[in-house]
Formats: sequence, C-alpha cells, structure tokens
Amino acid sequence: MSLRVTLDEIALFERPMAFRLPFRFGAVTVTEAPQAFVRVRVTGEDGLSATGVAAEMMMPKWFDKNPAKSPADTIADLRFSLTSAATLYRDGARRPDTAFGHHAGVYPRQITTTAAHGLPSLAGSYGPALIDKAIVDGVLRLAGLDLAAGLRANAVGLDSRLSNDLTQEDIDGFLQGVAPQPHVRLRHTIGFVDALDALADEITHARLRYFKIKLGGDVAADCERLRILTRALETLVPDFAASLDANEQYDAVRLAALIAALGDDPIISRLRKRLLYIEQPLDRAATFATPLEASGDIPFIIDEADGSYDAFPRAAALGYRGVSSKACKGLYKSIINAARAAAWNRRDGTPGHWFVTGEDLTCQAGLGVQQDTALVACLGIAHVERNGHHYVDGFGQAPTAEAARFAAAMPGFYERRGNAPTLAVSTGALPTAPLFTPGFASGAMPDWTSLARIGDSTHVA
Repeated sequence: MSLRVTLDEIALFERPMAFRLPFRFGAVTVTEAPQAFVRVRVTGEDGLSATGVAAEMMMPKWFDKNPAKSPADTIADLRFSLTSAATLYRDGARRPDTAFGHHAGVYPRQITTTAAHGLPSLAGSYGPALIDKAIVDGVLRLAGLDLAAGLRANAVGLDSRLSNDLTQEDIDGFLQGVAPQPHVRLRHTIGFVDALDALADEITHARLRYFKIKLGGDVAADCERLRILTRALETLVPDFAASLDANEQYDAVRLAALIAALGDDPIISRLRKRLLYIEQPLDRAATFATPLEASGDIPFIIDEADGSYDAFPRAAALGYRGVSSKACKGLYKSIINAARAAAWNRRDGTPGHWFVTGEDLTCQAGLGVQQDTALVACLGIAHVERNGHHYVDGFGQAPTAEAARFAAAMPGFYERRGNAPTLAVSTGALPTAPLFTPGFASGAMPDWTSLARIGDSTHVA
C-alpha cells in the first residue's frame, strides 16, 4: 500500500533552546543549542495534499567531534546538512515516489556533497533524517494512518536497496509484525556535572529504575565515579539497571582496563551484574579498526559510529551486539537495523542476542520527543534514554500557546509541573497510545512565526 507523493514545499526553521542545567557528555559541556524544525507539503497521486512536520536538536560536538571545529562550527555544519538535503530533495520533488524512494534518491548524493564540505557521514545524514520524518508525517496524514499502522502497511515504501544484506522478505516480515509498546520506560541520563542530590530528587519524582551513566575515558576517575554511583543507586533504587556511555572517549587499552575493573573491583563489580550494555567506547574510526576483545558477557553497542547503512553489520563482525536508534540519525536506518537484529536472531536461534536500543539526543517536548518515542515503541524497545525534559525546562522558549496545543493533542503524554506542561515522567514510563493518531506522532504545529528561517524555503515551481 505504498503511497507515491510529490514534494511541494520544504521549509527549514530553528529556535534557540537554553538549558536549565549544563549537560556534559564526552569532551563538551552544553548550556544551549538550537532546535531545527522542518515543514513539508506533499501531494498524492489523487491530488490531495498534506503538511508534515518534524524537529530535532542541533547538538554541538556530537555529530562531529573534530577538535579543530568549535561548537558553533558543528552547528553551522548541521545547518548546511539541512539546506543541502533540501536542495537535493527539490531535485526530485516533482517525480512521484514513495517516502523512502525520495530518501533513497537523495541519501548517497547527500553524503557525497556534505563529505566534500568536511562533514562526517553522521552529520551529513542529519538533514535527510529530519526531512524524512516530516515527509513521513505528511504521507501518513494523507493515508489517515498512524506510524504503527503505516509501517505494517509499508505506506512509506521501505525496501532493501540501501541494505542489500537484507531481503525484502526480512523487511516486510518485520514491518508486518510491528506492535508498539503501550508504555516505554524512562532511562535517566546521569551527566558528569549532575549533582547527586538532584539525582535523588529525579528518582523520587519519576520513579526511575533505568539509568545511563556517562564515562569520560579516564579509567581511574570513571571507576571512582562508578563506585559512588553504584552505592547511591543501590540505596535509592535497589532493583536499578544501567548502561554506560563512553561517547568515543576510550581506546582499546583503557577499555580493557575498565572491563577488568568491572570484574574485579569489589564495588563496581556489583554494577556489572546490573549492566545492560556499554555504548560507543571507541571513537567512530577506531570502532571499525579494532575488534572487541575480552568483553566477556558485556554487550557493546555503537552510536556515533552508526553513520551509514552498513555500520551495524560491520560492527557486528567485530563483536558488537547492538546499535542505537535515534531519529536524528534516520528513522529508516533504525527500522532497517531492527529488522536486521530480528533476522540475525532467527538465523542464529539466539533471541535477544542482537538488539537495538533507544537513546536520546536531548529530544525536546513537542515534535522531537513525540516522534522519537513513537519510533522506539514501534521497534519494540522497552526503555529509552530521555533527558530533554531534564536539561531543558518544559517546552523551553516555545510560546505558551504552542506548548498548550501539543499538550492538548497528546493527552497523558504531558503533565503540568508548576505552571507549564512538561513530559509526563512521574510514573517512570511514557504512555505511547496518544502518539498513534494519523501522522507521525505530530499532533500539532509549531508557531512558525516564532521561528527563525534556515536558508530559504524550498518551493517547487
């Protein structure tokens, strides 16, 4: 039931977001960052049109950690990724195609174009990832389908042309089995500068059980921090579970030392028993040059190294068992990777051995967190990192009326904390039923007049 559409408009916008708390990950501390918005208008072959929307943060020094680039440089690169992608989508805009067909026609050219401007593939993928979400929103609105129903019917036309290690039967079989999680539990990020007393308050408010602990690459300092956090979490949440995220800060020698400490240290060995996985220990280049050794029974996943459609298979050949899903890296890649994990587990007779996780890039209230949560729910992921509500106050700088529209459109997904709506975290899990209305979990529109334009709107003549 794939729908073919033309693209009539692609408009790009942004809004500054000030953080209420500094967020340190890897080698950078973020106190503010812009959020990008995309609006598209699609027209079906029957002549009917619909508007689709999407949003993602432009986080500095995550998509590209080149030390020669400043945080502002990396944000400028993401703007270029968006404007480059918009231009390339315009080239094929008047040819009717499926949502995925439009993506597949643009993606290789986008990576080539952005690479020529010094962008790594992860940053180059950002523009298509955001525009694709908006196109999918428009296509599903045209079809009157929510994301889960649209995936089961393959309304977006997903095929294997960018992932020829999978058969179309693998993809179709996965899509036909999509049954979204009714609730997705929260995994709370513990950043480097987060105060321990604030963590206790968050645990009490959000009934937290799952945590994601940032690592810095200094084995001794990381181990001491893990000892402190292990003792604290054992007291505050006796049944806690946690992942560790190195954000590319380790090398093979220090990683081996960390793994040894997780086995030998009398305190953090208790954490190992509750350890879900370790995320992206090596930098993205070293990931594909260094087989994992002596990892024991600890699963490892890639995140920043997931910059291409073949990244997960390449990492799996080196000992990694999982890959993150982040809508800012591309919803199609997330779905393909989930289909891979399912196919590999069937092939190997090892349910759960290969897996996809739900990670966050400070998804903001409104379009960003709604669409990312709907995606991970459809992938069958039981818990997801959610930190946007922690580091940004409610809807941030969004106008009050805009925040109210999103809260009204997604009853139960938001709650009031103080005088404004914020993500409904007080039960420790996000309800997903409100997200599954026609479209890609959008529900409402931003206040376009409150946003600054990125480049020029792309109207197809």
